[in-house]
Amino acid sequence: MPPIPSDVWGGGIAGAIKQAGGEIIEAEAVKQAPTPIGTAILTSGGSLPFKIIHAPTMKGPGDRTSTENVRLATRAALELADKSRFKRIAIPGMGTGVGRVQPEEAAKVIVWEIESFHAIHLEEVLLVDVNEKMAQAFKRGLIGQL
Repeated sequence: MPPIPSDVWGGGIAGAIKQAGGEIIEAEAVKQAPTPIGTAILTSGGSLPFKIIHAPTMKGPGDRTSTENVRLATRAALELADKSRFKRIAIPGMGTGVGRVQPEEAAKVIVWEIESFHAIHLEEVLLVDVNEKMAQAFKRGLIGQL
């Protein structure tokens, strides 16, 4: 499979990360491509003060994804964070932008994966998103209203 085209990095979470941390993040990820769904890779954060875990939810740029792929990506990100001895990780509403998974459905599987994950090193998972619907879905998921 050829490397992911760089135009994929123009929008969504990937675009925001690239804009904030620099093109080096994309270059490091592309060197490790392809990254199948259910796996994750680690790159520097460029000019950001942390590392970036990339866990894809879709096979190709602009593809519609599924809650199963969101679940697999969440699990892969948690596993890599723990293996990398991270104490804290931030997880956005994966699959809810370009992938078109509804925020409530993504929140269900993300929260379920976090709650069922048995970490050794990972102590804290932050649920983050700039989309208010996703942020509210995370809140409802954490208090069991989904």
